[in-house]
Amino acid sequence: MTNNDIVQKLWNLCDVLRDDGINYSDYVTELVLLLFIKMVHENTEAGTLKKHPLPEGCRWTDLNGKSGINLLNDYKRILLSLSTGKDAEGNGIHEDPLIGAIYADAQTRLREPRHLEQLIKTLDQIDWFSAKKDGLGDLYEGLLEKNASETKSGAGQYFTPRALINSMVRCIKPQAGELIQDPAAGTAGFLIAADQYIKQQTDDLFDLNAQQQQFQKNKAFIGVELVPSTRRLALMNCLLHGMEGDDEGVVHLGNALGQTGADLTRADVILANPPFGTAKGGEASITRDDLTYKTSNKQLAFLQHIYRNLKPGGRAAVVLPDNVLFEAGVGTEVRRDLMNKCNLHTILRLPTGIFYAQGVKTNVLFFTKGSAGDKHQEENCTETVWVYDLRTNMPSFGKRSPFGEQHLRPFESFYDLFLSVGWVSDSVTQQKVETPSQCWVTPAGLTQPTLCDFSWMNETMERVPENSRLRAFSRDYITEHKGDSLDIAWLKDADSIDAANLPEPSVLAGEAMGELVQALGELDGLMRELGAGDEADAQMTLLAEMLGLSSVAAGNVG
Repeated sequence: MTNNDIVQKLWNLCDVLRDDGINYSDYVTELVLLLFIKMVHENTEAGTLKKHPLPEGCRWTDLNGKSGINLLNDYKRILLSLSTGKDAEGNGIHEDPLIGAIYADAQTRLREPRHLEQLIKTLDQIDWFSAKKDGLGDLYEGLLEKNASETKSGAGQYFTPRALINSMVRCIKPQAGELIQDPAAGTAGFLIAADQYIKQQTDDLFDLNAQQQQFQKNKAFIGVELVPSTRRLALMNCLLHGMEGDDEGVVHLGNALGQTGADLTRADVILANPPFGTAKGGEASITRDDLTYKTSNKQLAFLQHIYRNLKPGGRAAVVLPDNVLFEAGVGTEVRRDLMNKCNLHTILRLPTGIFYAQGVKTNVLFFTKGSAGDKHQEENCTETVWVYDLRTNMPSFGKRSPFGEQHLRPFESFYDLFLSVGWVSDSVTQQKVETPSQCWVTPAGLTQPTLCDFSWMNETMERVPENSRLRAFSRDYITEHKGDSLDIAWLKDADSIDAANLPEPSVLAGEAMGELVQALGELDGLMRELGAGDEADAQMTLLAEMLGLSSVAAGNVG
């Protein structure tokens, strides 16, 4: 049985549990609570664990032989004991902070004992030897992706596609011994991908000495997650991938835009996809004193945290929505500060439809603290920004046409060969191009690379082929011609007037609604920054009346 088969088998149970009022997100959380107990049991039986980490009375064998109301009551007792570290009489039964974190405030949503019994029997029927061989972490991530793909779960816009995560990690190339962070960790996808990349480069860490291995297991990765239930998923994900972290685990509970983020040690590498939207409560929920530019825009606040928290020479790759690239006022100031303190060398314009929330248009910003010549430089660090347009004239991605790593390979070839080495080899002839102003790129709609001359980058744009997906823009050009906006596009959409090739109406409507909601959120945040909170509330109430929504639902638009 493959991991895909197991994922589907476990996922099918969710339909059964709907009779118990369990939705997709609740189901994944419910599964986590059981899976951890089951995995500890399997690893102990296989001899992987020398000592059983769970206290007696809270183990798999205390569940899988029971049925009926006794089973459900014992399960509730086990969750309470693991959460508090105490038994029913108040006696301490464990002091493991990681177990306490995974089971913090854990409660089952199951009401029918037969449903719990069905879950336990299904987990017992799975061939865990084969599952472990294929990777329990991959199995678990399959369940997380299933959860994100269900729009009713509300997790769509926060789940970063695995293909994109892996591509960003390959570009950044994290190394053993580096401190790697994600201030908006979610289910820890970036941290796990970075760990797997390093293990591939070091023979599963066996190339490292004992001290270096200890660092990789316990100190190399730090994530921050605001939502306790999401952090629970992240901790489980890390453990299944062999990542232990410190006493709090790899992912800490807290607000990266508050004191938790301010206390973080400066990092060598930061990989992140900050949550979209405006901070609830406006600037009041962003409590950092060290952020120069006050804003209620979470992405602008996260971006400031990220480039400020890099060590000199540290590097970052961050997923950000389009509005961060063009927003005026504070947005302009933050972009200027970023380009001043860091070398913002690359922007990847991502296709629409790759996130499960329709209408979200995103980019990846790649930057390094300091300049290319001096990592301690603090001013005028950006000289040239390369923009790779992977959005225009791309397929309409979705469930039927999934976005994959093959779509990112041409960009990675440019990133690896040109930025890292200074020259690019022709993928057809393998001849080196020794002139840094030249680069082999694949024009839109074609499969063969063509040689483009980029010596114009500080002069004129006339010599660049119009259909090239790749262009470079000098810092002077961005200031003088774009007003420090980074929303740069030049390709013409070949299907823009071809009605026959338009996406499905539902997709178009979803994109329009997504852009409208984003715009409303930005306007709401602006009004509150200007001190017009009462007027903003009144407009939201009017909007609710027009759409037939509750006032709470209308408030969530902002």
